[in-house]
Amino acid sequence: MRNPLTVAVLAALLTACAVGPNYVRPTPDAPAHFVRAETADAAATVHVDNAFWESLDDPQLSALIEQTLSANHDLRIALSRYDAANALLRGAKFDRLPTLTAQANATDSRLSADQAPGIARDDRDGKSYDASVQLGWELDLFGRVRRNVEAHRADTDALAADLQALQISLVAEVANDYVTLRGLQERLQVSQQTANSQADTLRLVDSGLAAGRGTEFDSARARAQLETTSAQVPALQTQIAIIEHRLAVLSGQPPGALVAELDAQKPLPTLPVAIDAGTPGELLRRRPDIAAAEFRLHAATARIGVATADLFPRFTLGGLLGTQAIDRGALFERDSETRVVALGVDWSFLDVGRVRARIAATNADAAGDLARYEQAVLLALEDTENALVRYGKARAEDHYLQLAAADSTRAAELARTRYDAGVGTLLEVLDAQRNALQAQDALAQGRTRSLTGLVELFRAMAGGWPTKLPSRERVVER
Repeated sequence: MRNPLTVAVLAALLTACAVGPNYVRPTPDAPAHFVRAETADAAATVHVDNAFWESLDDPQLSALIEQTLSANHDLRIALSRYDAANALLRGAKFDRLPTLTAQANATDSRLSADQAPGIARDDRDGKSYDASVQLGWELDLFGRVRRNVEAHRADTDALAADLQALQISLVAEVANDYVTLRGLQERLQVSQQTANSQADTLRLVDSGLAAGRGTEFDSARARAQLETTSAQVPALQTQIAIIEHRLAVLSGQPPGALVAELDAQKPLPTLPVAIDAGTPGELLRRRPDIAAAEFRLHAATARIGVATADLFPRFTLGGLLGTQAIDRGALFERDSETRVVALGVDWSFLDVGRVRARIAATNADAAGDLARYEQAVLLALEDTENALVRYGKARAEDHYLQLAAADSTRAAELARTRYDAGVGTLLEVLDAQRNALQAQDALAQGRTRSLTGLVELFRAMAGGWPTKLPSRERVVER
C-alpha cells in the first residue's frame, strides 16, 4: 500500500472481473409459420419490409404520416425521455474515469482579544492563500461501475424501442382514422344519393295523390322513409368532423387545420392483393415492444451485479496536489507545495443483511422482467394471428357485400320501373330502396373494416418500420 500507483495498475489488470450473472439473450419458442397466414401469388404480394402506407398509394395519407412523425407531441415527449436516458448513460460512463476537481481559497481573518489574549491587535490579523487539484477514482475491481453502465445502456435501448413502438402506434392511428374518414364520406354519399332518390319517389307519390291516385298513407310512408334516411346525414357529418379534428391534433396542428383539406371527398384506398406475413421468428425480431422487454430484462440482470458488488470491498484512490502560503507572492514557490495520496476502502460486510436483501430484490425484478418478456412474445404472436384472421375474413365478407349491394341496387331500379309501369306497389319501391341503402352502407363499412384490418395487420407485424421511420436516425448514440 506504500505505492498507490501499484494498486491502480492492479485494478487495471482486474477490470475483466465483474460479479453477478452475465446476460444471456433469451431464445423464444416461436412456431415455424402463422396458422392464419394465407398463401398468395408472390408477384401480387405486399411484403412486410415495405411501409404499408405506400401500398395504399394515397399521397394525402403519406403526407399526414410524415407530418405526424415530425410534429406529434407525444412523439416529442417520448424522444425527450430517450434523450434524458442517453444523458444519464453518458454520466454513468464517466464513473469509469477519475474525477478531477480544482479549488482555490483566499482568507483574510482576525482573532478576537479573547481568542488571542495578550496579542496586539495588528498581530491578530492573518491571511492565507491556497489552491489545489483533487483526484478521486473508484477502482472497479468487482465490476460495480461496469454493471451500472451496462444497466443504463440497456435502459436507454429500451426507451429507444419504446420510441419506435410509439411511432408504429401513431402511424397506425393516423392510417386507421384516415381510412375511417374516407369510409364515412362514402357512407355519407350513399345516404345523400338515397335521400335524393327517395325525394323523387315522394314527389311522384304526392303528384299522384294530387291527381286522385294513391292515398295519404302512401305519402306519409314515403315521407317517413325519406326523413329516416336524411337523419343519417348529420350523424355521419358529426363523425367526419371529429375524425378530421383528431387527425389534425395527431399531426401536431390545431383541430381545424385540416378541415378544408379533408372535407374534399376521396374514395377509399385500394387494398393490396395479398400480404406476405413472413414467419413468426421474423416478427419477433421486428417488434419493438419485444425488443424493449428484452432490454429491460438485460438491465435488470445487470443490476443484480451492481447489488452483488456491495458484498465486496470498494477501493477508492484519491490524490491532491496543491499549494498553500500566507503570502500571495509565495503561493507557487517550492516550499508552498502540498500533496496527498490516499487509498480508501469501504466494505459493507457489517451490513450484509441489507446487501443480501437488495440482491434478492434485484433477482426478483429480473424474474419479473423475464416473465414480462415471455408474455410480450406470446401477446405479439396472438396479436398477429388475430390480425391475420380479421383481415382475411374481412376480405371474404367484402366479396359478398359487393354482390349484395349490386343486387339490391338492381332490385330497387326494377321496383321503380314496375311502379312507374303500374304493375308494382309503392311498398315494393320503398322496401327495395331501404334494402339498397342498407346494402350499400354495409359495403362501405365492410371496405372500411378491410382497410382498418390491413392497418392493424401491419401494426401487429411492425411492417416497414425498421428503415422507414425518420426519427429512428436519432436513436443511435451509445
